Amino acid sequence: MSQQSPIRLIVGLGNPGDKYALTRHNAGFHFADALADRYRGTFRPEKRFFGDACRIDIGAAQCHLLKPMTYMNRSGQSVAAICNFYKLQPAEVLVVHDELDLPPGVIKLKKGGGHGGHNGLRDIHKAIGADYHRLRVGIGHPGDRNLVVDYVLKRPSREENALMRVAIERGIEEIPVIIGGDLQKAMNRLH
Repeated sequence: MSQQSPIRLIVGLGNPGDKYALTRHNAGFHFADALADRYRGTFRPEKRFFGDACRIDIGAAQCHLLKPMTYMNRSGQSVAAICNFYKLQPAEVLVVHDELDLPPGVIKLKKGGGHGGHNGLRDIHKAIGADYHRLRVGIGHPGDRNLVVDYVLKRPSREENALMRVAIERGIEEIPVIIGGDLQKAMNRLH
């Protein structure tokens, strides 16, 4: 995975509303908000995209940011709408999401692959296929798959939250490299 298509859309996954704002499942929203803050973007509701969107400038590159407001299991509707509007290919899309298989404090970049049972990714797969990039923010695993739903919809501990924030910051530091299409370089530095 050397030089790739530049990333033109970054999607942060989460659930809308105060009830979910600080939960583990909203790691993607947290990333998108922090990235918008860094590059002075302001999210605004965009009905045509079923979400909140903005555009940021990173050096000479422009990038769209999206937070689907459809709830996690309908994220694909929002992602497909913005991709269709801007004529974006899946390879130009980076989806940032919470990842059970990584501990808090770890963030990893990958392209393609399965959805791993993540409802947001499952719906995006149905909408645009699997050929997009993912930035996986570790949230840890509760140890029993029957506890996963409650776990992702709860707030992390203060220690876990601090680790997740560090991982998000590390991911944001790599965004200029990722936007430029040098995903291998970003992967090497993150992993």
